[in-house]
Amino acid sequence: MSSLFPALAAGPDDPRPALRFGERSLSYGGLRAAATALVPRLAGARRVAVWATPSAETAVAVVAALLAGVPAVPLNPRTGARELTHIVTDSAPALVLAAPGDDLPAPLAGLPRVDVAPHAGEGAGPDARPPAEPDAEAPALVVYTSGTTGPPKGAVLPRRALAASLDALADAWAWTADDVLVHALPLFHVHGLVLGVLGPLRRGGSVRHLGRFTPEGVARELADGGTMLFGVPTMYHRIAEALDTDEDLAGALAGARLLVSGSAALPLPDHERITAATGRRVVERYGMTETLMLCSVRVDPRGTGPAHRPGSVGTPLRGVGLRLVRDDGTPLTAYDGETIGEVQVRGPNLFTGYLNRPDATAAAFDGEWFRTGDMAVRDPDGSLRLVGRRATDLIKSGGFKIGAGEIENVLLAHPGVREAAVAGEPDADLGERVVAWVVPADPVAPPAAEELADHVAAQLAPHKRPRAVRYLAELPRNDMGKVMKRALRG
Repeated sequence: MSSLFPALAAGPDDPRPALRFGERSLSYGGLRAAATALVPRLAGARRVAVWATPSAETAVAVVAALLAGVPAVPLNPRTGARELTHIVTDSAPALVLAAPGDDLPAPLAGLPRVDVAPHAGEGAGPDARPPAEPDAEAPALVVYTSGTTGPPKGAVLPRRALAASLDALADAWAWTADDVLVHALPLFHVHGLVLGVLGPLRRGGSVRHLGRFTPEGVARELADGGTMLFGVPTMYHRIAEALDTDEDLAGALAGARLLVSGSAALPLPDHERITAATGRRVVERYGMTETLMLCSVRVDPRGTGPAHRPGSVGTPLRGVGLRLVRDDGTPLTAYDGETIGEVQVRGPNLFTGYLNRPDATAAAFDGEWFRTGDMAVRDPDGSLRLVGRRATDLIKSGGFKIGAGEIENVLLAHPGVREAAVAGEPDADLGERVVAWVVPADPVAPPAAEELADHVAAQLAPHKRPRAVRYLAELPRNDMGKVMKRALRG
């Protein structure tokens, strides 16, 4: 296959900006020099771990591993000792790459350590060249997925999956070397690392990482030439709230070419507040660790922005095969925007399997189709609307199949609700009953449970009304902003 990073081929004198983390920046020439200087340290390793802090060191380490043809295992610095021990034992990295001065925890103590210096190799001559490109099927990354019923599994992502997914996004978003991406996503996950760092580098553009998310940082970087913003719903919610009083933020967002939200559904009220204040619509896309990106709303190549329905994750990306299947495994043959099915996918963007888990890999596939575990409806025009995970968001109550997401959106439209999560609980009569967890806008005077139930019934249907409402100070979320519903029901 062709190089993952053709923009690094220009040589050590290439001055174009590649990475910026706070006040620290690297040109393409500097990135090439720093990454190439690391390659001999990695040669021959079966796998290497990367202590994935939101830093230039992480970006250089991953690029170096990819240039060396050595799979990188990004590690979440907030992972607990037990889970980290499992990941290190399972992936068996030959060494760990980290920023100088990073304090590594005990599970990494037995690994040889290589400190990453982003400006190492500066002044290197033209003979300091990356090795030849490995085979397209060669593993590029091993990314561990969140464990729900057991320890995390390592999804092995080959080089062709990275290339196929990033190129399909470039096609859908008119993403070019002229784009400057702004984000503050963690770098141990495919959203922040693959899309947010490797994506710009593959295009020959640049990325500005905020380090820590703030609406002020977003406004500053977009006003200073940023063209794209990637975020998760919690970030866009904070942006939506800040827009009420921050005219600079509204102007910066209005000047951006593309605003993208992912990793979870963006609630309808936040869509509406952002559009009303800026005139810009937030694009939603859909993907997961094992599949990388699957669907997105397409963007006009002229940069005039998308026209789409909030709640839709768009249509399948180039090269992605997608179908919905019933509970008995038979595919839906007609799409009416109402019938719920499980999303199954195939294409060059898929992972090759779970590391050391042939049993889990086999169970994840229906022939050549990967079972996502996500439930969705598909509109007649082919666009997809997710209703949630089969395990936590599909509620079977009184003979009806109910998607938690639509109820959450209606609850969030109530002025007395700040946050909401919906799930099913066992019920002797209904099979499952709809239960809502609500963070009230005013904790002193929360809306009554009956008022919220009637609000849902009036907007949707009586059988979708919450049978119980529980009030919380905040919803439990993971590092990507997703609500951990198992913790709510635990």
